[in-house]
Amino acid sequence: MNQTQRFTRSINDRVLAGVMGGIAHRFGWNSTLLRAIYVIVSVASAAFPGILAYLILWLLMPEGDD
Repeated sequence: MNQTQRFTRSINDRVLAGVMGGIAHRFGWNSTLLRAIYVIVSVASAAFPGILAYLILWLLMPEGDD
């Protein structure tokens, strides 16, 4: 059976809302490394776009059942 894996927020691997944990889980990446890269990129781009993107993903991504 072909099962499509959706983007969901992680309930087990979360620091704030589970957005980065969910994205890392979806692609099989290391969540700590993804968080570090996200913070560095956000700070380098004046932080506001990164915070806004995180808030939008928090609102749009359903909570997973992992």
